[in-house]
Amino acid sequence: MSVRMELSKILIRETADTHIVELREVDGERVFAILIGIVEAKAIERRLIGAVPPRPQTHELLASVIEELGYEVRAVLITDLKEGTYFARLQLGRGDSVVEVDSRPSDALAIGVAGEVPIYVDERVLEEATQTP
Repeated sequence: MSVRMELSKILIRETADTHIVELREVDGERVFAILIGIVEAKAIERRLIGAVPPRPQTHELLASVIEELGYEVRAVLITDLKEGTYFARLQLGRGDSVVEVDSRPSDALAIGVAGEVPIYVDERVLEEATQTP
């Protein structure tokens, strides 16, 4: 079972190599963070504020390719957590056809946030990510 989440915060730390995306449960109180790189953090930030670069960056390029092929991004799915690494899939649709493409969560979020695409996290992943050490 998957739980609907929303992007609640992005923290870009100017003096660190890792940055943080925080997801919050839509109909609950659970919150968890994913560490991401600067390129992905800046891409998410750029797409959240609607900033359009003069030339397409990687995430804009991929979003354009998806659209030109006649698909739409329907969901970001965070599906697994192994040895501290999150795994995700982008759910793409065209009519009744649905395909899922393997993705890093940060890339999936960077593509999905511009279109206000729903984010779902597998319940098992959410439980493991929100455990207190």
